[in-house]
Amino acid sequence: MATTKLDKAAWQQTFDQLSKSLLVGKEVEIEVTGLRIGDQIEQEWIQLLGVSYDPKSDLIQILVEGLDHLIPKPREVWIDHGPIGLASMEVINDDDLRQIIRLREPLMLPYSG
Repeated sequence: MATTKLDKAAWQQTFDQLSKSLLVGKEVEIEVTGLRIGDQIEQEWIQLLGVSYDPKSDLIQILVEGLDHLIPKPREVWIDHGPIGLASMEVINDDDLRQIIRLREPLMLPYSG
């Protein structure tokens, strides 16, 4: 796997591109970790609808089924590519909270019709 830090100037375009192509139909798990709050799973394997960055509000939005996970004032974004594309993303905000977004393909059950 290759982990790379995204340049802030590329966040909006990268997330827009990922949302349109690679991420649709994937499932995500969102973990939030920090010294003050410990380690918490926010969402466990739920359908991902998209990722966006609004430079005016300085806000990353992870759009999942039934919830919008907001990350205010992001400072760093790291992406990790695996053998089949984007495997995870880590966002560190101004409060030093780390938001880890893991991705996976949904489980395809065999058809028994």
